[in-house]
Amino acid sequence: MASAPRPNHAALMDEIYRGQRHIYDFTRKYYLFGRDTLIAGLDAQPGMRVLEIACGTGRNLAKIGKAWPGVKLYGLDISTEMLKNARATLGAEARLVEGDACAFDAPALLGEPAFERVVLSYSLSMIPDWEGAFAHAARHLGPGGELHVVDFGDLGGLPGPLRRLLHAWLAKFHVAARNTLPQVAARLASEHGLTLTSKRGGLGYFQLHVLRAG
Repeated sequence: MASAPRPNHAALMDEIYRGQRHIYDFTRKYYLFGRDTLIAGLDAQPGMRVLEIACGTGRNLAKIGKAWPGVKLYGLDISTEMLKNARATLGAEARLVEGDACAFDAPALLGEPAFERVVLSYSLSMIPDWEGAFAHAARHLGPGGELHVVDFGDLGGLPGPLRRLLHAWLAKFHVAARNTLPQVAARLASEHGLTLTSKRGGLGYFQLHVLRAG
């Protein structure tokens, strides 16, 4: 039986995005860097199942479908408001469902137990139990599958005042950079027998991690 989304977090996300969903993609392109780098590195072949957890407006899935023709697209998000945009963007090109990143039942919700590619794009920084969501994503890799994660980095290359200003602004949207993400990625890779490669974006603005199953 599918796990129901946690009501408090789902309601919060709907409240945040009820109005923002209309301008989300236009505004986020100016500061959610590294997303297209992730998409370019997916190396997804026709027939592969690609799941984006916390798919938001469907922007990434649409770009994945264009960059890697023939893949099967799946998306999950806790916000019904954001899924309105995703469904309008993708139509029948993707299977989109409401679900909690920490506890979704993939066979029940998506009709698939595992995926060749799983994507987490600027989502862990918004999920309260982000380590739980990261671990749950890793459990859904099929043989030879890859989990691709991009999110805010340590911002270490930015001047102190600008870094503090950015952190404060992100906090208004319940976003917090996960500075221990590299260590958690390494631990999950070890626990699940995965190989890990990581990249630090310019000025430490973003971090990109890829966990690969054998």
